[in-house]
Amino acid sequence: MLVLDGVKYEYQQEWFEFDLTMQQGSILALMGPSGSGKSTLLSLVAGFIDPNFGSISFQGEELVGLAPYQRPFAMLFQEHNLFAHLTIRQNIGLGLHPGLKLNAKQQQQVEEAAEQVGLAHVLDRMPEHLSGGQRQRVGLARCFVQSHPVWLLDEPFSALDPVLREEMLGLVHRLARERGASVLMVTHHVSDAQTIATDFAYMAEGSVKITAPIDQLNSQHPNTELAAFVRAGS
Repeated sequence: MLVLDGVKYEYQQEWFEFDLTMQQGSILALMGPSGSGKSTLLSLVAGFIDPNFGSISFQGEELVGLAPYQRPFAMLFQEHNLFAHLTIRQNIGLGLHPGLKLNAKQQQQVEEAAEQVGLAHVLDRMPEHLSGGQRQRVGLARCFVQSHPVWLLDEPFSALDPVLREEMLGLVHRLARERGASVLMVTHHVSDAQTIATDFAYMAEGSVKITAPIDQLNSQHPNTELAAFVRAGS
């Protein structure tokens, strides 16, 4: 279980305040208008920034003060951050060792990850020779090859066309289920959340306003602000 309890963060004289609980094994979509604090919340969880006050814990262990690499999270960004001078095999392998000193077991993990995302046939190619969708798959493979129990997704598929985005979301859903991973994902697309999420958190004005099961993410929600957001995004 991931818990943000009384988390407060100040940025340019603006305060963000977050309280949120994510159950293990769930896929929680962070939603809301631009500037509502979605990426800020994700950065606090990942450890890229530290809160001024409050607690962030996973399975009862306090995470505030730990560096990003010490936290039980794998992160997939909107920019998949592939290294152009490294092969696909090496780019995936970075998820296991920053110096790419992989033992036989880790090399096998890389090959298995590539197989799972449909890239086994391009492991020795360079990123420039892959399509945009394939490069996203490399980023996803590098994310989950680390075997962390929680994946953090910061709109990694927003630039893809609707068909490819749906395909990638389906892949995330399947792999998360196979590995028993939890997913905390930022998205602007209501349809994305409805496709794979088990729960959603609606954010506005720097805080979490509503957390509920995904079937409550609809234009008939009693909260008029959320209902309008769904209608605008449908």
